Amino acid sequence: QVRLEESGGGLVQAGGSLRLSCTASGRPFSSRIMAWFRQAPGNEREFVAAVHWSTGITYYASSLKGRFTISRDDVRNTVSLQMNSLRSEDTAVYYCAHTPFFRADYSETNSYSDWGQGTQVTVSS
Repeated sequence: QVRLEESGGGLVQAGGSLRLSCTASGRPFSSRIMAWFRQAPGNEREFVAAVHWSTGITYYASSLKGRFTISRDDVRNTVSLQMNSLRSEDTAVYYCAHTPFFRADYSETNSYSDWGQGTQVTVSS
């Protein structure tokens, strides 16, 4: 089992930036996918971005590509999400997720076996 710990959330003004980080502990597989999802009040959890660890290939929700960037640090076992040009609609709890093997349905919550506790991101307009 892999434990995930997020950090970096907070309050930011519209147009600003935040960087979220998620560190994995335990015995993560090199073939894993790590991802970010978010959930706003009253909404379902939605896919933000993912990275296939061994290849570095990244995937994004089409509506967020260009503003958000996912990256990985293999030494620190950390995945980060750089969020730029933030908007009020980006306000949500952001969750880190892990699945040990590549899956084509990487944007689905059911594909992930491990989740972090979530970190709040609030964008004020």
